[in-house]
Amino acid sequence: MEKFMQENRRNLGSFELVDFPDESQVAKIREKLDVPSPMAVRWNHWDYGSEVGELRALYEKGKDNQWNASHDIDWSLPLSKDEFISNPQESLLAQVTALMGKDEATQKAAMFDEINWVLSQLLHGEQAALQICGQLTNLCPTTDEKFYAANQVYDEARHTEVFARLLAEKMGTIYPISPNLKLLLDELLSIEGYTMKCLGMQTLFEGTAVGIMDQFRANSRNALVADVIRRVEQDESRHAAFGVLTMRRVVKQASQAEKERMEDWAFAVLEALNANQQLDMLRVLGPKYGIEPDAVVGMAMSLPEWKQFNSQPFMHTVVPNLRRLGLITERTDALWQERGMAVDSRVTGGELPLRA
Repeated sequence: MEKFMQENRRNLGSFELVDFPDESQVAKIREKLDVPSPMAVRWNHWDYGSEVGELRALYEKGKDNQWNASHDIDWSLPLSKDEFISNPQESLLAQVTALMGKDEATQKAAMFDEINWVLSQLLHGEQAALQICGQLTNLCPTTDEKFYAANQVYDEARHTEVFARLLAEKMGTIYPISPNLKLLLDELLSIEGYTMKCLGMQTLFEGTAVGIMDQFRANSRNALVADVIRRVEQDESRHAAFGVLTMRRVVKQASQAEKERMEDWAFAVLEALNANQQLDMLRVLGPKYGIEPDAVVGMAMSLPEWKQFNSQPFMHTVVPNLRRLGLITERTDALWQERGMAVDSRVTGGELPLRA
């Protein structure tokens, strides 16, 4: 991952982007389906009782909150690119096409395509989560963690099912995985040890997903999309809480060197995700609307409120949790803010927001 990310960095003004303009390189990244993953299998010391009460309670909540994507969602609800299916002010492509003088029908279609793209990336992330949680059932040392990871495997299977159905049957397209996202998810799949897998998937990616989905749900104007996102987000909040409860114990027992390794790796993973600045999407969808990717990214980043807007998905859950876990400290806090991924640490405090 590190080699690819460094080779594909370039500056746009003062901001360092991660960009993959070479289509042959992108194809190779997507075609790599087998990911080597060294992994031990960990018995639980033969103690089948509850060792971590908070995790057992979360496991019980997960059992109570199951839902069936086939029966509990009204798939007859309409979903059309002829409507603004979300708040147009929250859609990059809707705003850009409006500034270009395109008609309202084009703005609606551009928003539809953008949401289709983002939901496709969430779908691919759910498949990765399904596989990583399967790994965690082998790696976690306590019964409570194994039980919860197993419960989450079912959640992730359902999320993969529901997003695939929404995209294929109602939106009409499942876009390929972003090369940037693929490399980062391969990193999580292949990294050794339950600590880093839990930090990467449960704390970083699940926490970021909760922030993205909360924005989606709050701005949705379509009943079907809102219901799907609401249900998935409810599950994802539990998953992020699992990451916090597990990492809280891990960090408490870690040496200073181990804490710094986790802190630096957390920043590297999400900085690489953020550094793409939607270029993968713009390269796919831009030509359809006459949009030049660098011009759009440069325009967005020149706005005075860019950092405030850009940081919203990160500030919703993942950054506050990392700060309170001690995995964003004075060593790295300024870097998060410089990259537009966080606002001043003084705005967060108090207890961890276990939104389960």
